[in-house]
Amino acid sequence: MHSTPTRSQADMARRHRKVALVCAGVAVGMVGMSYAAVPLYRMFCQVTGFGGTTQVAAAPSQTVLDQTITMRFDANVSKKLAWKFVPLERKIELRIGENRIANYRATNTSDRVLTGTATFNVSPESAGIHFNKIECFCFTEQTLQPGESVLMPVSFYVDTEIVNDPNAAHFTQLTLSYTFYPAQAANDASAQVGTPTGNANDGASLNGGSPG
Repeated sequence: MHSTPTRSQADMARRHRKVALVCAGVAVGMVGMSYAAVPLYRMFCQVTGFGGTTQVAAAPSQTVLDQTITMRFDANVSKKLAWKFVPLERKIELRIGENRIANYRATNTSDRVLTGTATFNVSPESAGIHFNKIECFCFTEQTLQPGESVLMPVSFYVDTEIVNDPNAAHFTQLTLSYTFYPAQAANDASAQVGTPTGNANDGASLNGGSPG
């Protein structure tokens, strides 16, 4: 014969159910926050230039200063992607605010179709907020046929506000770095919060030296 639960026992059961629901809600919320963390982090980087994240310009620069700065170009490719990827010019000098185009070349060295995506950053990192891309191959995935070789241009300028930034005004040289990954691997690499995109551990530098 089963005994009828007392009032205290019923209250205890209700409290246990409430605690279980709260715990379940917290767990679901934590999962949701983990998925939201990556796009929020990317947005933060794009707005602040954190980690050397470059900016996207809606239009070319309209103001050019007499002051010049040196740009170096760094090219890297993941060991998981059978591409050769190099800048056509290692270094150029330009006026601050001047609109310029730099060209890279990518070659699919395999016997199959491969799609890659480029991650990128500027060093020193505090200059990232002043480096503006107008057009770039890095905005979309790139697919190369077996043996195909293509030019990959990037149109950019260094914003004139850099001369008013106490953290960046003294820079005389900037380095723009790209690392190509297989398309899905690039998304995974970008999701590693706090990891500079242009210095991937499994990327092989092709510029003959470290950026900086």
